[in-house]
Amino acid sequence: MDIDLTKMLTEGRNVGSSDIDTLSTHEMLVVINNEDKKVAIAVERTLSDITKVVDAVSNAFQIGGRLIYIGAGTSGRLGILDASECPPTYGSHPDQVIGIIAGGEKAILKAVENAEDDNALGAQDLKHIKLNEKDVLVGIAASGRTPYVLGAMEYGLSVGANVVAVTCDPNCPMVDLSQISIIPVVGPEVLTGSSRMKAGTAQKLILNMITTGAMIRVGKVYGNLMVDVEATNAKLVQRQVNIVVQATQCTFDVAKDTLLRSNNHCKTAIVMILLKVDAETALQKLALKNGFIRQVLT
Repeated sequence: MDIDLTKMLTEGRNVGSSDIDTLSTHEMLVVINNEDKKVAIAVERTLSDITKVVDAVSNAFQIGGRLIYIGAGTSGRLGILDASECPPTYGSHPDQVIGIIAGGEKAILKAVENAEDDNALGAQDLKHIKLNEKDVLVGIAASGRTPYVLGAMEYGLSVGANVVAVTCDPNCPMVDLSQISIIPVVGPEVLTGSSRMKAGTAQKLILNMITTGAMIRVGKVYGNLMVDVEATNAKLVQRQVNIVVQATQCTFDVAKDTLLRSNNHCKTAIVMILLKVDAETALQKLALKNGFIRQVLT
């Protein structure tokens, strides 16, 4: 397959790093760091589009839909990383945010040859999880031309899903297949074509915003506290206690006791303390307000 890389922004040569192999280690890192500083600015320019995606995802969650990330290589791994962090952070169901990578699970740790070039495989992987019109599909590819992702996005449109593109090239096929496009133009990489660097960093920032914003919108956060965090290790057990203390200004002993009586559910414990009610009443009040603590309290 002949691919014209000269037309891809992600394959451009960075004049600022053309002699990087002649620099001292410190000078080399200064060049990399200066390029990295440009990433946040590029992402800032896409905030209006990220806003649209956050609202689309939170709306999907409220009707039983899912957020599906799909990509190849670095892009696919970033989607899987973001998806895998949601259940412990927000107590969300593992199937609510899903990351899919070309080549399947073994591709997470090791490249699977030619998987990203298979257009039909992208659609096939989405059929396997029964993608539907309630879902938001986010295709991720720095170059915006990965066949696997394009095939997935075409299938997403065919079933009526809300299709999003996250790419670093505004003149790419993914843009034409998306209803919303997020395009941080980060410029040529320090190492020509190494899109795991600036492009990957931009993608990570964007995916962080999508899930964090959507989870806030569906009541998983009170103030800036992760009130649905699951206590899956010793650190998170203590984090739950700290969250209850910070939200209610109670003592650590009261927080521990109330968490025990609330089946280790921060939201329930917080409402119990602030409204002076038992666990069952707190759960009922939360259910009536779809889990939004602030609405329960007002």
